[in-house]
Amino acid sequence: MKRLSLILAFLTTASSTQAEDWRQFRGNQGNSIATGENLPTELSGGSIAWKVELPGRGVSSPIAVKDQILLTASSGYDEDRLHVMSFDAATGELQWDRQFQATGRTGCHEKMCVATPTPASDGERVFAFYSSNDLICTDMAGNLQWYRGLGAEYPNASNSLGMSSSLIVIGTTVVAQVESDAEAFAIGVDTVSGETKWKIDRPRKANWTSPTIMPASGNTPALALLQSSAGLAAVDPETGDVVWEFGDGASTIPSSSVIDGTVFIPSNGLTTVKPAADGKSVEQVWNSSNLSPSTPSPVVLNGLTFTVNSAGALSAGSIETGERVWQLRLKGPFSGTPVVSNGHLFFFNEKGLAFVVKPSADKGEIVSELDLGETILCSPAASNNALFIRSDGHLWKFAEQF
Repeated sequence: MKRLSLILAFLTTASSTQAEDWRQFRGNQGNSIATGENLPTELSGGSIAWKVELPGRGVSSPIAVKDQILLTASSGYDEDRLHVMSFDAATGELQWDRQFQATGRTGCHEKMCVATPTPASDGERVFAFYSSNDLICTDMAGNLQWYRGLGAEYPNASNSLGMSSSLIVIGTTVVAQVESDAEAFAIGVDTVSGETKWKIDRPRKANWTSPTIMPASGNTPALALLQSSAGLAAVDPETGDVVWEFGDGASTIPSSSVIDGTVFIPSNGLTTVKPAADGKSVEQVWNSSNLSPSTPSPVVLNGLTFTVNSAGALSAGSIETGERVWQLRLKGPFSGTPVVSNGHLFFFNEKGLAFVVKPSADKGEIVSELDLGETILCSPAASNNALFIRSDGHLWKFAEQF
């Protein structure tokens, strides 16, 4: 009986961390690393497994749960029609398209749209968020579970350019940042009931960053990292209590990434910090003005950290010292953060050009390029050895063809 219990526990743990899932913005850990995936590095027309049409507009990234690819869009003259869609990962067939009416402000900058934030999932539910600050939960079949019109509840929390912060899920809590010049807060919502667990005030300034995850370590549970112009706050996802803070300011566009216990913060260029032994403060490791990111967030691969500046230059820096060791000119500009997988970086620029870059200790090499011919502003997703990307008009799947 004891042996059976151990086997069941192992199977339960394995199923909850399966590599083929990509459950939220920039992946399960929010750091753009596709663990265990083997993505196609020679992108071409032959590597496109399928391409399907999409309604309305969308800047949100796709997410993947088992055999479903989930995506949001907004349609209608005022973009007040909110879509949550599910596609079959194998065939691209539309499985369902649930549509809702926005309750909050839908005005956005022309480059953005109401469906800019990326949805998230806990494996049993889909949580969709929009610039209108509508927070919607469906089950995996598209049945509505609960609906929070945060734009109606807090009408001052908006800005003229649009809101773009994506969701994260930690345990039984959905965390959303709703931050503007007029009103700013972060909220933790129960995944099952949709009720508020906590709500905390945040710095009153327009903010387009997304929360990310500080994984559990030792006796410290997983934390939600909330970034703003004031810096970075690590928050207990169950209570909303601030566990530690980094107060030296940070960007309001690219978000932080956590790799192996180190936090890479877009602050004064790029700054890395690690939690102190007491778990209640952080210690700075290094700061580099030469690794300043533009819109894409920093990523890490093989001992190097990578950032892209506004001119499209890819910089590689040592994760130990922050020293820039090489640069590679790419064709920009970029809005989406690259995916890291099987020793390569996978980029899509705003004009729809895809790049696969193979980095080494002293240089970077572009190993393939592909022009999709459509504007792409989102970050790609990786699932079950396939790469997914969307434009306003289409959703693509790239995979090795056998």
